[in-house]
Amino acid sequence: MFSSSILLQILACAVYNNWWPMLSALMYVLVPMPCLFFGGGSTQFLMSRDGGGWIDAAKFLTGASSMGSIAIPIILKHAHMIETGAMLIELVSFFIFVCTVLCFHQASLDDDW
Repeated sequence: MFSSSILLQILACAVYNNWWPMLSALMYVLVPMPCLFFGGGSTQFLMSRDGGGWIDAAKFLTGASSMGSIAIPIILKHAHMIETGAMLIELVSFFIFVCTVLCFHQASLDDDW
């Protein structure tokens, strides 16, 4: 699933011969960083109600970078820097990426693996 997300990311750029949509791929790198730095590499704290300064900062940064992944293609389309098709491909790519992260999170919760 992650590979198809990256493939759609590249196709959004190559089909329309405009590489501005690749800017949102930077957010794919930034989304897991709060989990690595503040959560100890675990995603379990994202679903908990436990608080604390660093945990709340990690939740905020994860949410902000996730919203940035949606906002970048929309802003680029609004500024007439990319086509509507490229924006739609970028958004589909993001939602496939989110499904990949949720599947990984669910698989990491199961002890049977």
